[in-house]
Amino acid sequence: MKGRTIQLALLGLTAVLAFATRNVQAAAPFCESCEVQLGVGSTYHFWGSTGGVVVPLTVSWDQGRYEFGIFRMARQQVLADSNINTARLMANPYWGVSLSRRWRFFSRGPLTGFVGFGAAFRTETDELTATHLNFAEQLGARYRLPGGRVAAELAIRHWSNAGIKLPNHGQDFATLTATFDLR
Repeated sequence: MKGRTIQLALLGLTAVLAFATRNVQAAAPFCESCEVQLGVGSTYHFWGSTGGVVVPLTVSWDQGRYEFGIFRMARQQVLADSNINTARLMANPYWGVSLSRRWRFFSRGPLTGFVGFGAAFRTETDELTATHLNFAEQLGARYRLPGGRVAAELAIRHWSNAGIKLPNHGQDFATLTATFDLR
């Protein structure tokens, strides 16, 4: 029951955020640079796939310097161990949110590279991390298509509690998101 309530609350927050961002974008000059991004991703651990599917909804602002994201880890994450022919359950589906500051480290034409650091909250603890609150890191690239109204962003992300409490393997995932500027 508690998990279902959290899911419904986060889903409601997602809808409100999407609606508010669109309306704020049209009405208030403080969010002229807000961009809503929706995408898909996949989880991995030590460069091996864990089969998890990620659905990210992010909002970036101040020309991409800040990002708030809601992430649904939509499938169980299972790590196969080929040495002993077994599979290990790493995480069940859960919701996560993150808030990050991002820095550009290169910009060439329509392509921009960035790194980000911030905080993340997970609704579940598991084999990946024993805490709900974690650090959030990201490394990514953004490509803006000609005309500037559509952009695609590929990011590699890691959420970890920095060893504050074990286990702390960390949540590793890659996301591909798209931005459609409807202005």
